[in-house]
Amino acid sequence: MIETGNRNAAHGAEAFGFRDLAGVHWNLGAPQLYEHALSRGEAQVAAGGPLVADTGVHTGRSPKDKFIVRDAATAPLVWWDNNNAMTPEQFDLLLQDFVAHAQGKTLFAQDLYGGADPTLRVRARVFTELAWHSLFIRNLLIRPEVEALAAYTPELTIVDLPSFSADPARHGARSPTMIACDFSRGIVLIGGTSYAGEMKKSVFTYLNYVLPAKRVMPMHCSANTTPAGETAIFFGLSGTGKTTLSSDPDRTLIGDDEHGWSRNGVFNFEGGCYAKAIKLSREAEPEIYATTERFGTVMENVTLDPASRAPDFDDDSRTENTRIAYPLDFIANASANGRASHPKNIVMLTCDAFGVLPPIAKLDPAQAMYHFLSGYTAKVAGTEKGVTEPQATFSTCFGAPFLPLHPTAYGELLREYMERHHADCWLVNTGWTGGKFGVARRMPIRVTRRLLAAALDGSLHKADFRTDPHFGLAVPRDVPGVEPHILDPIRTWRHKGEFAQVAGRLVQMFRDNFQKFEDAADEAVRAAGPNPRIALA
Repeated sequence: MIETGNRNAAHGAEAFGFRDLAGVHWNLGAPQLYEHALSRGEAQVAAGGPLVADTGVHTGRSPKDKFIVRDAATAPLVWWDNNNAMTPEQFDLLLQDFVAHAQGKTLFAQDLYGGADPTLRVRARVFTELAWHSLFIRNLLIRPEVEALAAYTPELTIVDLPSFSADPARHGARSPTMIACDFSRGIVLIGGTSYAGEMKKSVFTYLNYVLPAKRVMPMHCSANTTPAGETAIFFGLSGTGKTTLSSDPDRTLIGDDEHGWSRNGVFNFEGGCYAKAIKLSREAEPEIYATTERFGTVMENVTLDPASRAPDFDDDSRTENTRIAYPLDFIANASANGRASHPKNIVMLTCDAFGVLPPIAKLDPAQAMYHFLSGYTAKVAGTEKGVTEPQATFSTCFGAPFLPLHPTAYGELLREYMERHHADCWLVNTGWTGGKFGVARRMPIRVTRRLLAAALDGSLHKADFRTDPHFGLAVPRDVPGVEPHILDPIRTWRHKGEFAQVAGRLVQMFRDNFQKFEDAADEAVRAAGPNPRIALA
């Protein structure tokens, strides 16, 4: 077996159980991984230098194909209503078959960290079948210093073999695609999908399992800070604006997707960013756009002009979920150490395609818990097959697919840290105004940025607030630089009666969704939701 670049052969592939591999390339950098990806026909180079790959039939994650081993340690802890279980015996067979499938193949290995806090990070070793996957995960996680690799031993090992097909009868799988997590042994096996995001989210899922016991709140959020240490975190599901809004030229970017909040402050889990590329423009998002013109960036499912190799970010023929993966230091004002002070502001982002939520509202602690447990956003027509009108999506804690534990485990940590550090909380709607999706316009990004700036610099505290009659939210009546009617959604609708009907439906959706938390939430949180009289009207 040929091993290149390996500074840790004694604890390498054979220690994991691999046998008869054609070779292992250890900790290769971008130039070498480009060479392998291109020579193997995995990818092509775009104008400006990014590596562009096609993820095949899987253009997004496969949450229904994700399983957790149910053993003596995980059985009493995991939120099984939200997670598929597999037996240790099924996992043993899967691991055995993964190792056999890898025989004769050349693998790529990266030794990385998940977590910028040295006392709380996980050492994650990632074996990949594809060279471009190795570059992707090298971009997304944190790279150790070269001298640290000699003594590196993994706590978590991820094996990513897209060409492997699971056998539902043998492995307990739902389909040929399988993401299997054995938390007790620290192993994740990914097969039957070329979507690279499964690797990064597997690290996040593992950290979501181990960190709450250490009184660390893992969060699906972006984060930035000021030179004075005024940190803000931005919770939100995909497409709500976490990456866009945290990439602010006037603030230092901590990270765009996954963080922990400990007694020491906020720390990034990752060393890179994974931004949506659809409709990306230099004018609206200059910092992110600049990364698409650099060597080392990985782009997924982005269409290239055959002659010029220029990317067409408006082309959604492959998928709406086109992506860009780049190291954090590709953003000029990114944090060098991935750490920041305790948040002064917490922003919960929602993309309301019904067009009835206000563009910004201040949440009291009970409302913050209610909306955190709800995790509301909306799918829009055309983004998924069969979706012809807006559909409400509730993903608790703004990240249900990545939560091994019950949501209250994370909610209680959030409330504890919010109260201890006196953080303000804001609900920000980046969705539609003037009507629902299809008949109205998206909330102008200049409006969202202006409202956020006022919230983060403290000036919004001086505003006069009204109470929204449908959702019970404190909404500012006037913010300098923002048209007053935008702050009151009903004023942007031509047909007021239709607004009342749509708002009433969304109120009922909130209340129906929250029923599963009624027993776990205290009275103040249960009362913090939308107006029940509206829902019953």
